[in-house]
Amino acid sequence: MPAPYLSCSFTHRPDLGLLIARWPSDAPIAQLQADFAALLQLAIETSTSRWLLDVRRRDELQPEFADWTVRSFFPQAAAQLAPQPLRIAALCSPGRLTVYDSSSDQKLLLAEGMAPAQTYRLRLFLDEGATMEWLTA
Repeated sequence: MPAPYLSCSFTHRPDLGLLIARWPSDAPIAQLQADFAALLQLAIETSTSRWLLDVRRRDELQPEFADWTVRSFFPQAAAQLAPQPLRIAALCSPGRLTVYDSSSDQKLLLAEGMAPAQTYRLRLFLDEGATMEWLTA
């Protein structure tokens, strides 16, 4: 059976205990969901619960996808990777963060996703060095 098409690349860094997913461009929601399913499968296979999601080149904000990740996918992924804590660092462009800041709906969803009560830890970053530092701490 052929592997599913992915709109991103994955790098497993066993030396750092990380999975890195990089998107070179935007993709439809169904494709992004397939990418995330493949990421979770790789995470399960490699027992890796620290993820760097490089979305700097994904300019289009898709509120439906953000809602799905925060309220459905990330909690399910955390449950499947338990007892390892799921840590997700999203490496964003300055433009993306500006859009997040200008949308009250996005702000609320991000606050929900980054709330201490979540079963996973999510943070947004502009700098890859700070991203790696947080993930490997």
